Amino acid sequence: MSFIESVVARAKTANRHIVLPEGKEPRVVRAAAIIKAEGIARLTILGKPDEIKKLAEQEGVDISGIDLIDPETAPNFAEYAKAFYELRKAKGMTEEKAVETMKDPMYYGTMMVKMGAADGLVAGALCTTADTLRPGLQIVKTAPGVKTVSSSFVMEVPDCQFGENGVFVFADCAINIQPDAQQLCDIAIASAHTAKNVVGIEPRVAMLSYSTKGSGKGEAVDKVVAATALIKEQAPELLVDGELQADAALVETVGRLKSPNSPVAGRANVLIFPDLQSGNIGYKLVQRLAKATAIGPLCQGFAKPINDLSRGCSTEDIVHVVALTCLQAMN
Repeated sequence: MSFIESVVARAKTANRHIVLPEGKEPRVVRAAAIIKAEGIARLTILGKPDEIKKLAEQEGVDISGIDLIDPETAPNFAEYAKAFYELRKAKGMTEEKAVETMKDPMYYGTMMVKMGAADGLVAGALCTTADTLRPGLQIVKTAPGVKTVSSSFVMEVPDCQFGENGVFVFADCAINIQPDAQQLCDIAIASAHTAKNVVGIEPRVAMLSYSTKGSGKGEAVDKVVAATALIKEQAPELLVDGELQADAALVETVGRLKSPNSPVAGRANVLIFPDLQSGNIGYKLVQRLAKATAIGPLCQGFAKPINDLSRGCSTEDIVHVVALTCLQAMN
């Protein structure tokens, strides 16, 4: 059984309810049909029900049994608008603006998660990352003690002896452009949590750099060194090391040579990139050149699961992210 097959199997036992706000998107409707048919999750799709049904007919898929909700005509619309007003009135929200805002499926869907009507939300096939995350930050907010919302990709590399039999967590590849040392620390701790509680592997975290243990110099290296020290202070139970070059993190012989006393070098399965540029480039190179499956991005740090798809996502990608969102909701 491949990693993604195991994720789908675990999601089926979770019996979670996921809301999909982008009912106008054919990929979302096709994915919903697969999710329903395979019993991966219970679903609600937001939009005009007649338009969603027509789109399903055009796509030749069966979405019978899936809840279709138009936020503007939903029976709990007024309740959600009032709750949103109460959440945001200190920030200048008015009752009239709250009503208008709640007509947006992204905000309505996020309020469903906040109010317990859904266990998680998956969007981003149409919406930008900002439009997906903004309602989450305003409504669901971050988990207690968490200051940084970040993202990770679960990578499954075929025929690979590195990582956890070819399975890795890469972060941050989608949200934080130039994280400082504390944010990099937060990203690493959140990614280790994702590895352990969602992916199901014991995390061994490598803080990546162009330097290994002082072989290179510069502000970028200093940031990774400082972040590693913060992780060891704030999460002493984690197996983490840095700064490590990618080969030292992954290849046992290189790891022994460059960092002989490291608990992680040569064995890393969680790779923390120093900035968004390197993270985004890195995961896409592995995805395309190694023919890896890249599942995500998964958002980390929200009090409840809010996940942002890539706008270039496939139908299969949506199915996989929904399955992982179910596993997030279990934890």
